[in-house]
Amino acid sequence: MAAETTPSQSKSELRRAVLDARTSMSPFVLAQVNAELAEWMYRLPVDIADGAIVAAYVASGSEPGSTAILDVLVDRGFTVLLPVVPPGDPARLQWGEYRGEMALEARRWGLLEPTGPPLRPDAIHRARLILVPALGADRSGARLGRGAGYYDRTLATIDAPVVAVVNDAEFLDDGIEQSEHDVPVDWVLTPGSGFTAVGV
Repeated sequence: MAAETTPSQSKSELRRAVLDARTSMSPFVLAQVNAELAEWMYRLPVDIADGAIVAAYVASGSEPGSTAILDVLVDRGFTVLLPVVPPGDPARLQWGEYRGEMALEARRWGLLEPTGPPLRPDAIHRARLILVPALGADRSGARLGRGAGYYDRTLATIDAPVVAVVNDAEFLDDGIEQSEHDVPVDWVLTPGSGFTAVGV
């Protein structure tokens, strides 16, 4: 089901519309979305050398994305880093290497993270491509997150291309408010259209 969105919506209203739409998505449709997103990992928007690092995430609930994306990246010879939420107030994300679904465990807020001690936040600087979750994105490069600011803090000093992963209906022409602390993305990935360059 598509999210009912309008350009005049506030961030909180847009978040609620997207989350409601995702919650109503059938398991069959979500599985299809995730399979299509995984297929796009064979057609990345930038050239990356074998063995290079790609940062990604573990989808939660009805969030688009799945471990199939991670497995394809590993099968292609990349090292995949996943975020680890640090204790305390929102701060830069820590990281851990993906070593298969069985090496993930539920930690803070029930999010699945790699087992073992985390890598320091600066580990992300070695990534050549970064896939990030989003509740929405638009053609200016604006990304709608969940509001805590973990990714904005993490991406503020990153040079690698950043890709927001959203459902087709969550990729908007415009209308996502941005503050001075919001970090824009370079690409948007949707199941139906693949990678689209934004902000250009």
